[in-house]
Amino acid sequence: MQQDKSTQFAQQNLPKGGKKPHDPLVECLIVIAKSHELPVERDVVVAGLPLDNKGLTPSLFPRAAKKAGFSSRIVSLPLVQLNSALFPVILLLKENDACVLHRLDVSSGKAFVSFSELGDAPVELPIDDIDSRFTGTAIYIRPEFRYDGRTPEVRNLKRRHWFWSVIEENKPLYKDILAAAVMINLFALAMPLFIRNVYDRVLPNLAVETLWVTSAAVLLALGGDIVLRLMRVYFIDLSSSRADVKLSSSIMEQVLGLRLEHRPASVGSFASNLQAFEFVRNFITSSTIAVLVDLPFASLFIIVIALISWPLVIPVLLGVAAVFLYAMTIQGKMHDLTEQSYRVGAQRSATLIEGLTGIETIKAVNAENSFQARWEKVVARLAKVGEQLRFLSASVSSGAYMVQTIVSILGFIVGVYLISSGNLTMGGLIAVYILTSRVMSPVSQSAALLVQYHQAETSLTSLNTIMELPVERPVDAGFVSRKSCQGNIEFRDVHFAYPNQEREALSGVSFRIRQGEHVAILGRIGSGKTTIERLIAGLYQPKSGTVFIDGIDIRQVDPMELRNNIGYVSQEAMLFFGSLRDNITLGYPQASDQEVLRAASIGTLDQFVDKHPHGFNMQVGERGEFLSGGQRQGVVIARAVINDPSILLFDEPTSQMDNTTEGIFKTRFEQYVRQKTVLIVTHRTSLLNLVDRIIVMDGGKVVADGPKEKVLDALKKGQIRRVET
Repeated sequence: MQQDKSTQFAQQNLPKGGKKPHDPLVECLIVIAKSHELPVERDVVVAGLPLDNKGLTPSLFPRAAKKAGFSSRIVSLPLVQLNSALFPVILLLKENDACVLHRLDVSSGKAFVSFSELGDAPVELPIDDIDSRFTGTAIYIRPEFRYDGRTPEVRNLKRRHWFWSVIEENKPLYKDILAAAVMINLFALAMPLFIRNVYDRVLPNLAVETLWVTSAAVLLALGGDIVLRLMRVYFIDLSSSRADVKLSSSIMEQVLGLRLEHRPASVGSFASNLQAFEFVRNFITSSTIAVLVDLPFASLFIIVIALISWPLVIPVLLGVAAVFLYAMTIQGKMHDLTEQSYRVGAQRSATLIEGLTGIETIKAVNAENSFQARWEKVVARLAKVGEQLRFLSASVSSGAYMVQTIVSILGFIVGVYLISSGNLTMGGLIAVYILTSRVMSPVSQSAALLVQYHQAETSLTSLNTIMELPVERPVDAGFVSRKSCQGNIEFRDVHFAYPNQEREALSGVSFRIRQGEHVAILGRIGSGKTTIERLIAGLYQPKSGTVFIDGIDIRQVDPMELRNNIGYVSQEAMLFFGSLRDNITLGYPQASDQEVLRAASIGTLDQFVDKHPHGFNMQVGERGEFLSGGQRQGVVIARAVINDPSILLFDEPTSQMDNTTEGIFKTRFEQYVRQKTVLIVTHRTSLLNLVDRIIVMDGGKVVADGPKEKVLDALKKGQIRRVET
């Protein structure tokens, strides 16, 4: 009874796709793109952005605009002060709404605006009506100029670096930091000059009035120093946090956008490389930048020392030279150790993640000993390298402290002789001592930052490698936009080999699948069945040959748009931490309850969801560990059909289901896919009832292709030859 009810529910004539929530900023971007005759698709401009239920936010808008080929700038101005030369402009309105302002006629009091609900054509409204809803924030937007193929580069132009360009965006803040540093270091002169004045003028003459005046001035300077130091820390932290958020977002966007053929082989090592950004983040924090900013001002204090007594400059200069000379001497060794530490750390992460992921298998085959030995070997090596690195770092800090102490002692020795000869006063000597510490302190601290510097440099080099890897959606791709997908598929002499593999997974594969056709792909292990579905989904690109969808090379189609029309079920049945509903709607979060129920019915999830107290809110655990293998496959099937795609690519979709559940799935799936293109990779003959055509693969080549009964008969009689490898 339950089966009949669910099957009947799966056959309901539900609308294709859910009604996407209204997103004012996306609609405004599309309106402006149309005015510049630039085609833009909603799903494409928000692809990969961290959207929530509120849709595209002003802070995310520049990233969406960049995907559409526009540059943008957010400004806060009264409506009448907006620059008409930069119209059309997007106005942010109250209640999370937005509109496009095309023209503002102040003389007549009229504004010409476009609202997404009313279409693209501008409407005429009183300025006061718009101004009453205007929040005071607007977005200027203009298309970026792009060179075409007729204008090759005469020389390689300097391109914006993913890291330094973000740092450069905080230039106004760094100017404020520099200004604060100048004042802080000028105020630092107050105390030594005050002490010199007290010893040389106030005490000998008992000039109490002078004492109070100078004391008040110094206290005022110290108050200003405290305020400026707090402001400097605030500005440095603000710039660091801004850079941190943008850089972290850029790195994650790059990682998620990587073409799979360029994905690193080890997930653990790759994760360690990404975590290396922590070293870069630590290096641009307040303490580091404060030391680096203060370092140039050491020359100011050296000049003041020379003005008091030039012979006392000599010990200071010798001390500075000694610290930097030792630091430069150990540069090479420290760089090598830092790189070793980085690589061994990546290996440790790879070993850890591999062990945690496969811990069930490790226990089942009694492999704890070998993994424990491998882990301890890596950890021991990392500890040894870390010990050497810490020793070098400590030697720099200790050496700098010793040099600073020696410089102070030499300063007093030279100072005593100068005082005895009448060339220096007691106040001058004490002032020089304080100034000497002001010189040596940033020098010593900057030398101690060598380890952090090398860690940041190594990490940045590694991240540069990642950021330069090819992505699926390059800025200058110029993808073709398709409003709909019929479901015609064609392979034309396709050759493909996986990265670092000499043997081709596909060798000269050609076939054509018509819209609405149901096809099964059979073949031995490693014959190329799964690879075909991966190429259709655009997960990999052929080495040569072409894959067509509806007669268009899929390399011309935006991957996001392509996969919106494809429901793909891989062998792994990968789930993510969260609820059952979260996993079903993973790529289609706006799905309605009706769509979720329909998809769950097709995936046979109602067989256990209806009996669970939490229903679709039940937690599935990491990688779906709280579910059985068959249940995980049901979730993945539901995820594949949730947005009602035109093409379904299923790879062993029921390999872990029992016969009863598989039978329910077949009945519901057969009703659902009547008008869809279906491609099923399977070793189970029971699923062949869903198809009317079979393609047989062997050795990366098509060895048979035809009606189901004819191909099955040929297989039984041994009439289909195998490819010799």
